[in-house]
Amino acid sequence: MTSFAIIGFGEVGGIFARDLRAGGASAINAFDVADAARERARAFGATVHASAAEAAAGADVVFVCVTAGSALAAAESLAGGLSRAPFVVDVNSVSPSTKQANGRAVAAHGGRYVEAAVMASVPPKGLRSPILLGGPDAQGFMDLMAPFGMDLKIYSPEIGRASAVKMCRSVMVKGLEALTTECMLAARHYGVEEDVLRSLSDTLPHENWRNLARYVMSRALIHGKRRAEEMREVARTVEEAGVAPLLSAPIAERQDWAAARGREMGPEQLATTDLDALLDGLTAAMHHKQAAE
Repeated sequence: MTSFAIIGFGEVGGIFARDLRAGGASAINAFDVADAARERARAFGATVHASAAEAAAGADVVFVCVTAGSALAAAESLAGGLSRAPFVVDVNSVSPSTKQANGRAVAAHGGRYVEAAVMASVPPKGLRSPILLGGPDAQGFMDLMAPFGMDLKIYSPEIGRASAVKMCRSVMVKGLEALTTECMLAARHYGVEEDVLRSLSDTLPHENWRNLARYVMSRALIHGKRRAEEMREVARTVEEAGVAPLLSAPIAERQDWAAARGREMGPEQLATTDLDALLDGLTAAMHHKQAAE
């Protein structure tokens, strides 16, 4: 029987907890700095602790699922809770150098650090999302998790390389969200969105560009704050490679902008499966913002 701790009970942490329970986890402990997230954890049935170290103290595996900007602080907050040498699995979307700093912090406090780069959106597959692993303890973690059916692949014994794959991929994925948002809003203003979508389908073949546009835009509106933090880590990754992040940095700004507009929209608008309805709601939020200024 395996006991788990979830540090950060947001979307990813909550989904992982659900799938771990379904897979037979003996216990799920949780910690989050946000009151709403702690309430979600209690409603789920996790044992909610007063600190990350307390949540980790009795766990065999600790999943750290916080925002990119909080990743190092979360790793350091485990001090005092790693005496049993659990696997500390860092699923945060951060730069290779940040992963290395997180690994040093965990190792200093007695934990076995495992770099985890999640290579797809978590909601569709949950715990079975494809994950690249890094670090000398990756194999031990992979062996322990075999009963849970995770899609794990050891990428490198060197911490940071798996996340380099993730971060470079995010230039394209989060960039597509930002570009699509600007493209569709401008096209809606001129009344040419259908022709733009038709042309995109010819140039960049996809079975349904309307659905793709609606989906990627909604992800930014709902999760833009977290994505903006990730893109700042992406910009750091690009810069540390000796490449000026001329696009990655502005993508973070567009993600922040989307998060702010998303907060002004209603839950039904954000959850719509219709591109026109989403554009209507976003346009109204933009006009409201402009009027307020």
